[in-house]
Amino acid sequence: MGHRALIAYERPDSLYNCHYSHWGACNLRLKRDITPERPFGGDRDNEAARCLFDALAEATTDETVNRVLKETAAPQSQVDQHPLVIGTTIETIITEHLDYLHHEAFYVVDAEFEITAYRTHWFGLQYDSRTIEHAPTVGNGALRTVRWYDGEPVGDGFAQGEFRALKAVVGEMVDQGVFSPAEAVEYMCKKLDAWAGTRDEILVRTPVER
Repeated sequence: MGHRALIAYERPDSLYNCHYSHWGACNLRLKRDITPERPFGGDRDNEAARCLFDALAEATTDETVNRVLKETAAPQSQVDQHPLVIGTTIETIITEHLDYLHHEAFYVVDAEFEITAYRTHWFGLQYDSRTIEHAPTVGNGALRTVRWYDGEPVGDGFAQGEFRALKAVVGEMVDQGVFSPAEAVEYMCKKLDAWAGTRDEILVRTPVER
């Protein structure tokens, strides 16, 4: 099944290239494994990978991307070296490309290779409610930062379980007529904000204006 993630790398023009990793969400490993010498992760530093990353950061067309990938022989890595999107914004990525059900994590890598790791929380209730049959997975959820100590995520598993439990309760409340689907999302957002407090960052995206 994998532990899918998207990674947004900042470019010199302050836009971002978006890449995919099939296992990158596992234990939020890419926060540790991505470095300036290993921009796509991996076990060792590699000059070819760094050269490829720099060239892709300057690319402005798909034709340029394809040429760069063809001309640069970089080793396989944890992050797919072929970008999904080039020269876009964080807003566009998290609204139009991030799948909050299937992507378990999202990383933002800035120009100095400072990395922010987010867990995804999908707002869809089709698996928690008998009355909801479908919910969009793209642009429909929240991103939540994770606390770190000594290079390891703290409370990551607990936070994910906490949200799963919240969805189970909210789904039941929808079935009982306590919440409409829109009110259920509003309630989940409020709970996430309360749990995060001033410690964590929460970014919310929904397919309709709230």
